[in-house]
Amino acid sequence: MTKHSRIVLVLLTIAALTGCAGMTTTQQRVLSGGAIGTAAGVGTAAVVGAPLAAGAVVGAAAGAVGGYIVDELR
Repeated sequence: MTKHSRIVLVLLTIAALTGCAGMTTTQQRVLSGGAIGTAAGVGTAAVVGAPLAAGAVVGAAAGAVGGYIVDELR
């Protein structure tokens, strides 16, 4: 890995970690639900042989909705 790539990676990591600092709990749950759903959707699509992009989109939507529902039930 080049020095330039490492710098970019560190900056992206810092941005990702600080980007959620001012979010409400609802926003955090929707975001984490979407991220988990995306991973689950891609994994499922890979197993069944479906397009990975379709799995990612469906999983992200389902996860975001699930995160919102979980927040509303608390």
